Amino acid sequence: MVDVWARLEPHLASVQKPARYIGCELCAEVPPPSPHRVGWLLVYPDTYEIGLPNQGLQILYEILNERPDARAERTYAPWTDLEEVLRRENIPLFSVDTHRSADEFDVLAFNLSAELVYTNVLNCIDLAGVPVRSRERRAVHPLIGAGGHATYNPEPLADFLDFVVLGDGEEVVGEINAAVAAWISGGRTARIDVLRALAGIEGVYVPALYEPRYLPDGCLEVTAPIDAAAPAVVEKRTIADLGEWPYPKQQIVPLTEVVHDRLNVEVFRGCTRGCRFCQAGMITRPVRERPADQVREMVQQGIRRTGYDEVALTSLSTADFSGIEDVVMSAMDDSVGCGNVSVSLPSLRVDAFTVGVAAQIQKARRTGLTFAPEAGSWRMRQVINKLITEEDLYAAVDSAFSQGWRRVKLYFLVGLPTETDEDTLGIVELASRCLQLAKEKGHNGSVTVSVGGFVPKAFTPFQWFGMNTEEELRRKVNLLRDAARHAKGVQLKWHDTRASLVEGLMSRGDRRLGPVIEHVWRAGGTFQEWSEHFRLDLWEAAMEAHGLDMDWYCHRHRTEHEVLPWDHLSAGLHKDFLWQDWRDSLDELGLEDCRWTPCYDCGACTGYSIEHVVASAVPPAGGSQGTGQNLLWGTEVPVVLGARKSSQVPV
Repeated sequence: MVDVWARLEPHLASVQKPARYIGCELCAEVPPPSPHRVGWLLVYPDTYEIGLPNQGLQILYEILNERPDARAERTYAPWTDLEEVLRRENIPLFSVDTHRSADEFDVLAFNLSAELVYTNVLNCIDLAGVPVRSRERRAVHPLIGAGGHATYNPEPLADFLDFVVLGDGEEVVGEINAAVAAWISGGRTARIDVLRALAGIEGVYVPALYEPRYLPDGCLEVTAPIDAAAPAVVEKRTIADLGEWPYPKQQIVPLTEVVHDRLNVEVFRGCTRGCRFCQAGMITRPVRERPADQVREMVQQGIRRTGYDEVALTSLSTADFSGIEDVVMSAMDDSVGCGNVSVSLPSLRVDAFTVGVAAQIQKARRTGLTFAPEAGSWRMRQVINKLITEEDLYAAVDSAFSQGWRRVKLYFLVGLPTETDEDTLGIVELASRCLQLAKEKGHNGSVTVSVGGFVPKAFTPFQWFGMNTEEELRRKVNLLRDAARHAKGVQLKWHDTRASLVEGLMSRGDRRLGPVIEHVWRAGGTFQEWSEHFRLDLWEAAMEAHGLDMDWYCHRHRTEHEVLPWDHLSAGLHKDFLWQDWRDSLDELGLEDCRWTPCYDCGACTGYSIEHVVASAVPPAGGSQGTGQNLLWGTEVPVVLGARKSSQVPV
């Protein structure tokens, strides 16, 4: 075993935030080395302070280290100053737990949460001393795998990854470990042997066993298996019972400041809201709730173990959790040993109940509230299926200011399908009205508007939409900037429209983009998600060098029958369901939350033999047969039993 600490430690005083690299955190694992354990190095391809809180990585870290045949350690992308040291001194990438060299592990597994980290993936592989391209690796090299939301279109990274996990990792990671262990115990034969074994595991995609073919016009004809071990379609992995996986049990507590530095407890997985722009809501279906008693236990034990005085109950829409009010109150109850604890619900729904609960649970730490109307007009919110009226938003903000809150943040997207300038300018109008509500309460509240450029994602109804050009996104941001100058007190922030363009390129791309990613990486383009390092010129030069057209990939609308780069993979959603939802969006038809209507047959429940889940225990008060209550916004809408229909909710 090579311990790089002795070579690394003398240089730490010369780099920023050396605590990123020393490990020694509370609840961190130091598994004993053993030739009978498969060694996993779990890699988050961004800085320590971004990657440490990632729940997916921490869950797999614990599950693997509970197994007698596995050991798992962690690493994160070294910042540019340490990378310079590593390359100059010939020090390999290392784990933060024991400072073992990365190339001594059997598996390097990346968590991919966003597309702009792709060049960091190549950089970490190279720093580990492993060939960057999968076809150049031999049996002695670690296997390179990846999971996470950004792997639902893994084709741009197909040349560099040995395997990809689609969906939930809790069960499949054990099966992968068993396949790798069998390969190692069998003498670590040809690499193709273990790749074929991995391809036989549900939820595991092995890119080397597939080959894309293209039509003369450049469109994809098919991505077909070229090996008998590879299934025609790789289905995502879904765990049916979240209660069987109460992880993380030992959340790691960092020694230095990180984002989301608090106890995080996942209360449910999946979402039925049906926001058409939201990949996370689509690919994590169906809804699976954690038992309320288990949530309470995880909160209580987690607070005692970690010493945190804040707990976040996480999900895509936490206020939909059955019995959320009881869970929140029990977390604050002195009788269970969790007194003086601040509880946050990171994903708030916009109605008076949620704001009221938020006011109760954050009495000790009244900071700000964040809501996400996403679009500036009711017409656009019907298009994207975010069925919140202006009155709903104003009522929520008014309640917040009435209960003593002073700061409100509003999130919006620009560049959505069918968006007009009137829709865009409606963003500032909404924010101005929210600010006026604060003034009517007699205090100087603040409203911050955060704007991002919309990027179409795989397995959403908007996957066929050609995104706005960077120039058009920038024009819309400038419209908002001009309007905000006349709306005193409204603060406007926006995401770099150039970065949105590259994100769109990666999210819609195919295997021909692999050389582009490598080109940008070799030109020094790492940490592309950090504004101070982002270089659009590198991406444009790489596309030109490889004869590819940014406009063709990003801005071209797809047709119904065009083969998409991810069509040989499945997120459990019927493609015809997504296409119909896309057509409904163009007709400005909203679709109700399926928890109060008959099943829309999207495929998420039936495809995995999981019962259609009603996330909340009972329908809202006043509901009756033949009518429903839109739980998100508190607006009554008609329900047609057994039919797919739109919700016609007046402003």
